Amino acid sequence: MSIAFLLTTLVVVATPGTGVVYTLAAALSRGRRASVVAAVGCTLGIVPHLLATVTGVAALLHAGATAFQVLKYAGVAYLLYMAWATVRDKDALVVEERSAPVSARRVIVRGVLINILNPKLTIFFFAFLPQFVSPGEPHAVARMVGLGGVFMLTTFAVFAAYGVLAASVRSHVVGRPRVMAWLRRGFAGSFLALGAKLAFTAR
Repeated sequence: MSIAFLLTTLVVVATPGTGVVYTLAAALSRGRRASVVAAVGCTLGIVPHLLATVTGVAALLHAGATAFQVLKYAGVAYLLYMAWATVRDKDALVVEERSAPVSARRVIVRGVLINILNPKLTIFFFAFLPQFVSPGEPHAVARMVGLGGVFMLTTFAVFAAYGVLAASVRSHVVGRPRVMAWLRRGFAGSFLALGAKLAFTAR
């Protein structure tokens, strides 16, 4: 495994995106545990993209404009839904000292959907992973799976770190509804901006 692969992976993962926004929202609304669970969900959402790359479906998506557009706009629609839900649900980003627990399953499912509906991940794996696998390598599939596993571990570690750091300042906004209202709007705006950016993403 090369240093170039590790550095590129770290840069891609650490760059704020939908997964980071979702993890931060979970950290501020429900605390450290929720942020780690959200990180797990976002990490699991990478699996379909990795499998698509390994099985060759990613090549089809890369070549077929229609397939890419369908996947892209499904992602845009979900990001717009997340923005609407964040603004509409007053409890989505409410910080309380004794907040009611949220189902880990619900947090994970949302995290998975956020990354499943992100065609940039499929493109990344399709364009990036093959560069580190020789065409004639006898165990090319196993190597790609291994590299994808490293990408997933890095994603979880970085996202969890983001979440834990955000959760550490959670107590400073307890009892400040105006701060939380602006944070909720900020997260909703982030989802809108990410959705708009994805909508104009070229193949």
